[in-house]
Amino acid sequence: MEEADIAGVKFVAQRVADLGKDEIRQLADAHRNRIKTGVVLIGATSDGRVSLVVAVTKDLVSRVHAGQVVKQLAPIIGGSGGGRPDFAEAGGKDASKLPETFQEARRLTEQLLTK
Repeated sequence: MEEADIAGVKFVAQRVADLGKDEIRQLADAHRNRIKTGVVLIGATSDGRVSLVVAVTKDLVSRVHAGQVVKQLAPIIGGSGGGRPDFAEAGGKDASKLPETFQEARRLTEQLLTK
């Protein structure tokens, strides 16, 4: 798990394996509740497929829209996605691209929070 401070906001990224969709959502919610203000990215692999979840605390949705972030990350893993301002999901096929996806998520979060 990676945890960083970006412009005074927590950024949490965690890679997990073999969790169901509900478990991934619960993990994202648990991180979001723990950090109070910030952005959470969960990258999960199972049976050669990749799932991404982006969760944003309510106080940041005007600056970081989870649905827009996930739409930009999904093509990296060979998939698509979308969602609400505070919670979004994507699925893809290329698990080897998760490290690149995490780097892009961090870069994108920095860009949105510092403009």
